[in-house]
Amino acid sequence: MDTSILVAFITGIIGPVIVIAIKNHLANRKKQPDMITDALETSEKVTTKIDTIKDEFKTDRVWVAQFHNGGHFYPTGKSMAKFSIIYETVDIGVGSIQNNFQNIPVNLFSKAINYLLVKDVIQIIDFKDDTIATYGLKYIAEESGCKSGYLFAIKSFENKFIGILGIDYTKRKTKLDTEDINRLQMHATSMGGVLTGQ
Repeated sequence: MDTSILVAFITGIIGPVIVIAIKNHLANRKKQPDMITDALETSEKVTTKIDTIKDEFKTDRVWVAQFHNGGHFYPTGKSMAKFSIIYETVDIGVGSIQNNFQNIPVNLFSKAINYLLVKDVIQIIDFKDDTIATYGLKYIAEESGCKSGYLFAIKSFENKFIGILGIDYTKRKTKLDTEDINRLQMHATSMGGVLTGQ
């Protein structure tokens, strides 16, 4: 084969193909999500939402816990499910609980989490009332100064249980009505969309 034909073939056919391949590669690289930017955008949306909930329902503490993989069991290698409070807003003079709830195995709160999985809402109007089911949360309420608490399941649009929205009243016992509960469930639903990026 003549060298000039080979050079013409490379510059005429292979050259443009390489240029197109490089352009496509660079374009795809730009389209990949920026993990930090996405995390900050999600954080801003969730923080704004929980601040809104705190103001709208005059709560003392609002928090969001998310489930995550916390390692593996030995010797089975099965994933260990845990949760952490990732977002929290508190009223002036109210203690934070976020640092106390990091990497907590779900089995420590299996009664409450299983109930939320099925029923979507836990309402505890008065933690000191022994006639009200507290789902194993009474001692946590005592430690955090919570008098009334409401928990809502956060689920993805595919109905996967991904987290918990917690509403705490520490200064007074508070009974929310059905309309309030429904509105908070809607907030939890939209929170599922924000947390999953949908």
